Amino acid sequence: MNIRIDDLPVRDELRGKSPYGAPQLDVPVRLNTNENPYPLPEPLVERIAERVREAARHLNRYPDRDAVELRTKLAEYLTKTSGYEVGLAGVWAANGSNEVLQQLLQTFGGPGRTAIGFEPSYSMHGLIARGTGTGWISGPRNDDFTIDLAAAEKAIAEHRPDVVFITTPNNPTGTAVPPETVVALYEAAQAAKPSMVIADEAYIEFSHGDSLLPLLDGRPHLVISRTMSKAFGAAGLRLGYLAAHPAVVDAVQLVRLPYHLSAVTQATALAALEHTDTLLGYVEQLKAERDRLVSELLSIGYEVTASDANFVQFGRFADAHEAWRKILDRGVLVRDNGVPGWLRVTAGTPEENDAFLDAVREVKKELNA
Repeated sequence: MNIRIDDLPVRDELRGKSPYGAPQLDVPVRLNTNENPYPLPEPLVERIAERVREAARHLNRYPDRDAVELRTKLAEYLTKTSGYEVGLAGVWAANGSNEVLQQLLQTFGGPGRTAIGFEPSYSMHGLIARGTGTGWISGPRNDDFTIDLAAAEKAIAEHRPDVVFITTPNNPTGTAVPPETVVALYEAAQAAKPSMVIADEAYIEFSHGDSLLPLLDGRPHLVISRTMSKAFGAAGLRLGYLAAHPAVVDAVQLVRLPYHLSAVTQATALAALEHTDTLLGYVEQLKAERDRLVSELLSIGYEVTASDANFVQFGRFADAHEAWRKILDRGVLVRDNGVPGWLRVTAGTPEENDAFLDAVREVKKELNA
């Protein structure tokens, strides 16, 4: 029997939608998913093995439901790197930042409620909203992909959303949002509803500027979302976390699944947090490579969006997908995000970036021929 999705009683808001994903093609250079290209250092691999071995001795028991040790260490990391005091009660962790966002929307969104994001931005915000029954509103951006503050404030006042997403640095454009813009949007959201404001800082360690964490002071409806996938080079770990007022952490626990973070996940994340200095050293290398990509792309003749992330958006192309294919034909996989005229490349190793730059030089000549 040939059964398709449309033959099943799928919720109406999910019909005709596509799942999130990026093609994983077997090519020499893959720069399409914003992964950290550097494998974990061997001392960290050994430490992970030690911690997981110890956790394995107790796998007959449920893990620490509240992940107290892990949340404590995450709070220490945030405090150390931002200078803003973060405590255990104000930190929550889950399986990737996507689960963090899902829990937030389960708690503060849902049927009859709405969320707004300023697009183009991280497409999972809208997908998770729909998955939780939350209505999705696409807010405006300027032509340079910065947030149009006046238009955004107007949209918030008009739609009175329950959740406001601010992605900084923004994916796929790489643009950072100034703190004063975040404050203005927060105040607009409180005047309209009040609403929860989620600042998605998945790429903040790569930014030229500082984290928004100090803005949590006196703003109980603000949430900072983070991940260990990017700066920590631990995309396979699936560990995300948030910082917020302790009341927000208490609220999110109303929807979390029992024992949602495995003992192995907690052990691995704790080992990684013991090696933050080494891992952040790799971040500095990637920031230098990102800046090199920007400089080289500009010199070749491409337009580039200013980036505070570990990736660069470049263009403009009459047909972005055609350009994507031509780059792929040269053994380099970048991301076609569907932003008209633009592609996105992740900062890789120097050798990977050289291969990419060689490819786009050739493509530039071919397209201009």
